[in-house]
Amino acid sequence: MTVATRQKLVERIWARDTKVWTGADEDKWLGWLDEPKRMRERAGEIAEFAEKARKKFETFVLLGMGGSSLAPEVLKRTFGAKQLHVLDTTHPAMIRHAEKSLDLSKTMFIVSSKSGTTLETLSHFEYFWAKTGANGEQFAAVTDPGSALERLANTRNMHVFAGEPTIGGRYSALSAFGIVPAALMGIDVERVLANGERMAEACRGDANPGLELGLQLGEGWREGRDKVCIEETEGRFGLWAEQLIAESTGKQGKGLVPAPGESPEGPDRQAAGVQLGEADEIGAEFFRWEFAVAIAGAILEINPFDQPDVQAAKDKTKEVLASGEDPRLEPEGSLDELLASAEPPHYIAVQAFIDPMRESELQPVIGRGHETGCVVTHGLGPRYLHSTGQLHKGGPPTGLFIQVVDETGEEIPIPGQDFGFGRLIRAQAEGDYRSLRERGRPIVRVRLEDL
Repeated sequence: MTVATRQKLVERIWARDTKVWTGADEDKWLGWLDEPKRMRERAGEIAEFAEKARKKFETFVLLGMGGSSLAPEVLKRTFGAKQLHVLDTTHPAMIRHAEKSLDLSKTMFIVSSKSGTTLETLSHFEYFWAKTGANGEQFAAVTDPGSALERLANTRNMHVFAGEPTIGGRYSALSAFGIVPAALMGIDVERVLANGERMAEACRGDANPGLELGLQLGEGWREGRDKVCIEETEGRFGLWAEQLIAESTGKQGKGLVPAPGESPEGPDRQAAGVQLGEADEIGAEFFRWEFAVAIAGAILEINPFDQPDVQAAKDKTKEVLASGEDPRLEPEGSLDELLASAEPPHYIAVQAFIDPMRESELQPVIGRGHETGCVVTHGLGPRYLHSTGQLHKGGPPTGLFIQVVDETGEEIPIPGQDFGFGRLIRAQAEGDYRSLRERGRPIVRVRLEDL
């Protein structure tokens, strides 16, 4: 690509030219380009709210999924913040752990959902609303204007922070969805946003860091190197970048497969570095990767801002719940046969609907996956459904899937629902299993205890 062509591509993105991608509705989802500057204007208001909240509460719990939870999780890890906990699982063991380890009277909950209809988040909300005695001062909401969550929060006298409707969830790290939790952690959000704005300006010019990374990702894909081996950081930046890449590019039978921490050595792999000197620079790095994935989307000739296959697993989950069925989640298929069939350019995806506190127990199956020479990714359910799930169903047909389940223990009822958290996570596992199988994706189910 010539220098002139490169610069023209950049100019067209900033001009909101949808033909850079597919000529569909991409221009409606480009609010992230201006969000660092827009959020700096709100930084004072958010910081003031956070300062008052930190004087009143000792602990903060973020209730959210996908784009609402991954940036806060990475910010928490990057800055070493102890006072924020991210709850993005429906596993009863983790709900019990959260309830036992927190002093609920000194805890504020941030209910975070762009759509305002996220089943997991609303279930968490209703559960802890009841547990805290329906005290609106202990809750705040981050949601798009006009959502059902906004309306509910207003009736409950909660503080509401408006999201930007022209930004999709995976591009929302530098919006209220990332910045409100950051402020509650005591992070200097003005500095984070200033670095984001600096990178946004750099992504207009000749020496364009986002363009360079995006061209590398896209050209690597053209050469068959579609596994993006993201450098692992102490803050686990790859957790956030994983959703950005997978959900943006994994569609129409093609896509980039994010593989945080995997070795870049191999004919189907490429390395992707993370540029973080100081923690505050994460604002710049969020924007650099957002711009890069928009560039990669242009090379792949897809719409990087939609997620046409994400709904499939949600619909299957609803079907299972509506039927009254409580799936037993028995082992299915042969793990040995699945692994025997694996060779590059396959990738192996371990999908674990287990207690997050037991994540380290996945290492044996991850190790067996590596013995095949394939890239191995792993995600916790239902979190990954809001992250890499789009890629698994809509991306290249090279994935081999291993669903891992455990015993969920005693049921925990969800207020206002005829099912509890245990049945919900089992329905989510079964729904995704059926969705992948319907698409002809090779998948087996194993018990964590059998690994």
